[in-house]
Amino acid sequence: MSDVVSALMGAKSDGFCKVEEAGLVGMVTLRGDLASKTLEKAVKAATGAGMPDTCGINAGDKGKVAWMSPDELLLMVDHGAADGVVSDLTQALSGEHALAVNVSDARAVFHVSGEGAREVVAKLSPADIAALEPGTLRRSRLAQVPAAFHMDDDGMIELVCFRSVAAYVFGLLENAAKPGSEVGYLA
Repeated sequence: MSDVVSALMGAKSDGFCKVEEAGLVGMVTLRGDLASKTLEKAVKAATGAGMPDTCGINAGDKGKVAWMSPDELLLMVDHGAADGVVSDLTQALSGEHALAVNVSDARAVFHVSGEGAREVVAKLSPADIAALEPGTLRRSRLAQVPAAFHMDDDGMIELVCFRSVAAYVFGLLENAAKPGSEVGYLA
């Protein structure tokens, strides 16, 4: 059996801000009725976080839960726990119209940190990065690929994309963060 590795094995780049692949992150897509109290309880048990508002993300002691669409959440947990989370959700939601799937190995996660983090993402996305606040999740694109991203309380932007485009996204982020390429608009 082969070892589980992240898409870019922890690639890092230091420019006017830091860009790094986050490594292995467990991710579970959960589809269902987001108004369901049963689903809310199952999400809380899996992550320790409450249900997010529309376009929101909440963190708990066992992971994060992000609103992805009117009937979809993304749970971000320890990579090794993802299969157990799917099993627990499936059991807890057995009487509900719901589906939980481990999508960990289909995604890549990047962290963009430092004073220029907003600027790096703003160079690549049509989303209003100046308006991005902690606790808010944006689904948009970086150049030509779909991505979801949010900012934590310290200004670090966490970005999720498909694993198949991880090298392309890393290259985009690395190039946008090159020293000397600062625009200074969002500083």
